[in-house]
Amino acid sequence: MIEVKRKDNESTGSLLRRFSKKIQLSGLLLQARGSRFRDKVKSKTERRKNALRRNEIVAEKEYQRKIGKLEDDFKQRRG
Repeated sequence: MIEVKRKDNESTGSLLRRFSKKIQLSGLLLQARGSRFRDKVKSKTERRKNALRRNEIVAEKEYQRKIGKLEDDFKQRRG
């Protein structure tokens, strides 16, 4: 944890500048920004469950396409 104590006759602006400089030099800001958007590691069962769900969705779309309820995405993209 970063701690900065105010010196005698030090202005608030000067105190804030010293604090922000210490924060930047410590690397805490970069670490916080880096972990902000990082995905959490999923368990093996969670990954398997998601993969099975994706396969079900693909199979359902393929079935819909075969029976004619869903147009081919390939045809729509090409022309």
